Amino acid sequence: MTNPYNTDLDRNNANYQPLTPITFLERAADVFPNHTAIIHGSLKYKYKDFFNRSKNIASALSKRKILRGDTVSVLLLNTPAMLEVHYGVPMCGAVLHAINTRLNATVIAYQLDHSDSKILIYDKELRSVANQALSIAKVSPELIEYTDNQCDYSDHIDENNNPIKEAVDYEKFIETGDNNFQWLKPEDEWDAISVGYTSGTTGNPKGVVSHHRGAYLLAQGNALIASMEKHSVYLWTLPMFHCNGWCFPWTMSAIIGTHVCLRQVRVEPIWKYIEEHKVTHLCGAPIVMSVILSKENMKNIKLEKQVNFFTAAAPPPESVLIDMKNAGFNVTHLYGLTETYGPAVVNEWNSDWNDLNNSSQAALKARQGVRYLPLENLSVLDPETMKHVPKDGKTIGEVMFRGNIVMKGYLKNKKANDEAFENGWFHSGDLAVIHEDGYIQLKDRSKDIIISGGENISSIEIEEILLKNPSVNSAAVVAIVDDKWGESPCAFIELKSNLTLTNKEALEWCKKRLASFKVPKIFIFEEIPKTSTGKIQKYLLRKRAENIYSSKGLSIK
Repeated sequence: MTNPYNTDLDRNNANYQPLTPITFLERAADVFPNHTAIIHGSLKYKYKDFFNRSKNIASALSKRKILRGDTVSVLLLNTPAMLEVHYGVPMCGAVLHAINTRLNATVIAYQLDHSDSKILIYDKELRSVANQALSIAKVSPELIEYTDNQCDYSDHIDENNNPIKEAVDYEKFIETGDNNFQWLKPEDEWDAISVGYTSGTTGNPKGVVSHHRGAYLLAQGNALIASMEKHSVYLWTLPMFHCNGWCFPWTMSAIIGTHVCLRQVRVEPIWKYIEEHKVTHLCGAPIVMSVILSKENMKNIKLEKQVNFFTAAAPPPESVLIDMKNAGFNVTHLYGLTETYGPAVVNEWNSDWNDLNNSSQAALKARQGVRYLPLENLSVLDPETMKHVPKDGKTIGEVMFRGNIVMKGYLKNKKANDEAFENGWFHSGDLAVIHEDGYIQLKDRSKDIIISGGENISSIEIEEILLKNPSVNSAAVVAIVDDKWGESPCAFIELKSNLTLTNKEALEWCKKRLASFKVPKIFIFEEIPKTSTGKIQKYLLRKRAENIYSSKGLSIK
């Protein structure tokens, strides 16, 4: 039987438009043109300025023959330029590639090549690493250098940071654009809006492709989950290169909010901006909370109005949660991946839990929680049988996702896509239990990923570096609890017979070959336990590392 609701009721321009978060900025500029959109030191942009500058970027890119599907890479800190490219790049149909500013030149070069980057916009402070990466990369993108007038570069420029002659100044680049440019909507809302790289399970990162529809939905979901009122004020303590800032660059336009930019996460400007600009929301890894709480005379400080802080990665210690609460912050735990646009799970707080003691509340806050509003399905399944595990808080399974805020897929990697989407679910690789009330709680990670200060670190990448040392016979890296960073890499090294390697030598070896945040904090030299088939028993190493340091009463600071 023919469905009458599908007869002569077709999509057309009047009743269907592809969803894109770019429309949030267009509406904000139309309805609240004079509301403050961006604050950066003494610099302020209104929404009409924000929109016009973004259109100028799109126009300037188009004049440089950047077409739909071309990649524009950016190596920028939390500055107005980083917000502008989140709109200007997709406005011309291009795909935004935000690079982790903490990576070394080799990894950056790999990403530029893999994404076939056409243009690289970089901060003057990062000129040196950009130059190094370009000397390695096979591609030769056009170069645009951003100079932050609110920054004293004399504190950051090193002797290797010589000007790149062919680079165009960012402001001059914008001037070549036209703010009357008719920006391009996606032809299909499933078109790519960005590509972001994740450590994955090997040394080579995977390019996670996100689409306009997912970004649109998560951006709105953030506002609803975070209970953000119109004109909220957001402080950028979360790096915008992390999953496009968890889509908050787009969220804030939806609620006509104000971005307060912060180049570096430092205690004094954080407190200054919170008080000066009446900040209502901020996000970050547990390390950001440690920075906030490092302010002198913390016991005498209490915010006049509660500020909402959203954190991901390893759950913060009970003492940190208590100190944040006493200082006037409401902490909410989130969980997600680059493959889910950032947060896809939230620890929704039940008002009945307010009467519990601090320890009980901390235990509840340590759980990852329930699905985000724009996520259709979240579950813990047995990866072999694909059956849902019982809600007993004990049976371990794999966290899996389904929905519109799951990535489009990995760029140029069919094998990884087939594995990730097997049986119609996105396999996170994270192991968890699900409690009777439906809240999930992570127990381990099958992907060998260490989350340190919000950064994903591949243990396999570190192991490969260690194994290149001529003295190393076998190497295994596990996560160990770190009071400051949440987790840190701990390396077990088994040496070849008659060869030696000191702790200092191992440290220097890694420092020369890895980004600083990936360098193991601890090296343990001993025989590495293996199965009969030669597989390293990492679960034993985790216990071993924990026992060594707990028995000595040590913790990593």
